[in-house]
Amino acid sequence: MPHTLASLVNHTALKLTVLAGEDRLDAPVRWAHASELIDPVPYMEGGELLLITALKLDAEDPETADRYVRRVAEAGVVGLGFAVGVNYEGVPEALVEAARRHHLPLLGVPRRTPFIAISKAVSASVAADQYRAVTAGFEAQRELTRAALGAEGPAELLVRLASHLDGWAALYDASGAVVAAAPEWAARRAARLAEDVARLRERPAPASSVVSDTDGDDRVELQTLGTGRRARGVLAVGTGAPLGTAERYAVHSAVALLTLTTERSRALQDAEQRLGAAVLKMLLAGEPDHARAVAGRLYGGLLDAPFRMVVAEPVPSDDQPSPAKLPSAPEPGGSPSSGAGAVPVLDALADAMESAAARSGEAVLAVPDAGRLIVLVTDGGAAADACTAFAAAAEARLGGAPRPRGRNGRSGAARETEGLAVGLSAPTGPMAAANAYRQAEQALSVARRRGRALVEHEDVAAGSVLPLLADDAVRAFADGLLRALREHDATGRGDLVASLRAWLARHGQWDAAAADLGVHRHTLRYRMRRVEEILGRSLDDPDVRMELWLALKATSSQAGD
Repeated sequence: MPHTLASLVNHTALKLTVLAGEDRLDAPVRWAHASELIDPVPYMEGGELLLITALKLDAEDPETADRYVRRVAEAGVVGLGFAVGVNYEGVPEALVEAARRHHLPLLGVPRRTPFIAISKAVSASVAADQYRAVTAGFEAQRELTRAALGAEGPAELLVRLASHLDGWAALYDASGAVVAAAPEWAARRAARLAEDVARLRERPAPASSVVSDTDGDDRVELQTLGTGRRARGVLAVGTGAPLGTAERYAVHSAVALLTLTTERSRALQDAEQRLGAAVLKMLLAGEPDHARAVAGRLYGGLLDAPFRMVVAEPVPSDDQPSPAKLPSAPEPGGSPSSGAGAVPVLDALADAMESAAARSGEAVLAVPDAGRLIVLVTDGGAAADACTAFAAAAEARLGGAPRPRGRNGRSGAARETEGLAVGLSAPTGPMAAANAYRQAEQALSVARRRGRALVEHEDVAAGSVLPLLADDAVRAFADGLLRALREHDATGRGDLVASLRAWLARHGQWDAAAADLGVHRHTLRYRMRRVEEILGRSLDDPDVRMELWLALKATSSQAGD
């Protein structure tokens, strides 16, 4: 315990007497300092017992004594020690009255008690207090280390830490969700700090902050976890007062242990990611049996139930869609950072999905792939919900029309998800993994084209194919296919494009199409022969008719037909 004025008064060797401020003797004494300056305030830090002989001070003058006492009291001095029998035979009454008026303890120091004896007593007490704090800190470190290495891991560590602090502690994962708290009631209090945690995670690690709980009297400290610039978690501790030396040691030990645990978990996640990349590669290569054997217990449960394939990538800042890539099989194992701007978005998405899966006890397979993220999630599971909620938050921030079907979304995610496009396949199994990948790719392409954060393959299949014709490559193909017909019409020798459109719209019915055009059916027959001659294709071929119809649809808005 810190040294107090009362402990000095009770020190039998010092023989101190209390002349004023009897009700303030419980004030802790940080140091004892002798000074004969008329104004010692500039040299005070607060918490000192100021020892004086009044060599230069007119302590018998009421105005001078009052001014002196008021100044040192306002500076945080906790008490005055006055040497009796040195410059004054007794303690001047003016000084006593001033001390009483300003509620400053005044101690009489007998002539046989040197100031150095008081300083030594305070110094010894401060040293003993520091030793006790260090010893308690080391003991807390040992206890926290045993807890971290035990079966309960971080959860038990938080229990021990909360006990040492006489407060509460909570652990947030990389996505900002509360994963453990002690005591149990602290989880609700920790959840109210989600916005503060989100702001702290946006700063380069390591970072810390002190916040106030508006619904309580807690003083809460937040500390990021991890050795990189990006926080892997956050520790929150709530106490009723600022942390002392021993408590500070305990918190620092907890941060170090949780960081080691986090980095060790990260190393295991990297190994799991390499294994996941191998499993995914086998699935896409059409080897589900081999994939299941390699997956083992880690991912085996994911392959036993219907799953969905997720393909996500960052959207360029200029909002221009990049050419869609559809490889026969991805080369998993790359880093999201290999794509420009991918780290904040794809890492945050992966964290949200993995955290949701961990909380629900389900498996999730996430593999970075050259600036993209490929994920296998259980159909209808927490990770799939987290994905849709995450994308919905991004789209809401960008002013879109989100469909927030997930259960695990948080408002803080929106700040990290600008420039995100996600494609989600239909539910499938290991035998059709390659097809699911193509579905997710197709949905991703549509998401980018429509400016959506997430598109499901079911949405693509249930809609019309016509919006897909807006692609520049499709329009270029259509322009090339119809160019010869348009050039023919430009010479004024016929209206082949309009005639072709009418004939295709009437499914090749000559009379109906001719009536629509206001020409004789023989004229229409002649025009269709000219179409075949110019294009070098037969209109009897259904593939040719399909291509021509789609080409007309793709170019109608440009040509004004």
